[in-house]
Amino acid sequence: MIQFIYCHMAINFTTVLFRFDLTNLINCIQMSDNERIMTLHPQGKTGVNILKRRYEIIKEFILKTIKEHGELTYQNLNKLAVQKLKKTFDGKIGWYVVSVKLDLEARNLIERIPNTSPHKLRLAS
Repeated sequence: MIQFIYCHMAINFTTVLFRFDLTNLINCIQMSDNERIMTLHPQGKTGVNILKRRYEIIKEFILKTIKEHGELTYQNLNKLAVQKLKKTFDGKIGWYVVSVKLDLEARNLIERIPNTSPHKLRLAS
């Protein structure tokens, strides 16, 4: 018998038996839906405590978009985020873009290009 454990949920596979505990699956989904992350700020200020699932969506969008464009202004990044995510994202897109952008700057994943106005962003080198 092979046993896999995900989020406190055991799924057992045998040739004759398949057991699936729906209650544990629902609890697992609810746990991950409520998981939060405290963002960082590049100037050392206090970050914000946001839902991790929203953070991950915006983070992926920002990194992918900057990679595709090489560099772009914050305004263009925000405009693209609203256009792309408005039908599926369940939060205030502009607010999340600012919060996650600052976090990614603090984690040295992206950076502001010096002496640009309006400021431009690129992947950190």
